[in-house]
Amino acid sequence: MIEENNVGAARSAQFIAPNQATTPNQTSLPKTYEPQAVESKWYQFWEEGGYFKPQPGATGSPFVISMPPPNVTGALHLGHAITATVEDILIRYHRMKGDDTLWVPGEDHAGIATQTVVERLLAQEGTDRHKIGREAFLERVWQWVQQYKSRIQDQHRRLGASCDWSRERFTL
Repeated sequence: MIEENNVGAARSAQFIAPNQATTPNQTSLPKTYEPQAVESKWYQFWEEGGYFKPQPGATGSPFVISMPPPNVTGALHLGHAITATVEDILIRYHRMKGDDTLWVPGEDHAGIATQTVVERLLAQEGTDRHKIGREAFLERVWQWVQQYKSRIQDQHRRLGASCDWSRERFTL
């Protein structure tokens, strides 16, 4: 139970999730941790608060990381997660030091890899890029890229990557 005179405990309880309604004598915490509920609220709070954007008035030096763009070939793998974690540790460390930080996110088309994936999908439909023509094939590639690009962005967000998503870059 959180007592009214225990300010530290009350402050800790309010950080279960931002903007979560609490009462002064709230007596229980959830029995199990629900990461999707808690972490998505925190990430939204950070993004909306501009915490991942550069702070030009920062007292420290500029520190920038350009995310090595993952290929848009479906989903992130463990290697992407490790890289994102290391980069996130670095950017947050410099942010806490007072440096003006920027982590630029991005994705890459991986031309041949993307083409191979889309051609495989066309083969499952009983056709190929030559039969449907160049324009229709490029349209299918763009449709596929848009679908999986947002999946990769969502996966990075769920990892907690503190990127400035307003500066995202994509190459095709």
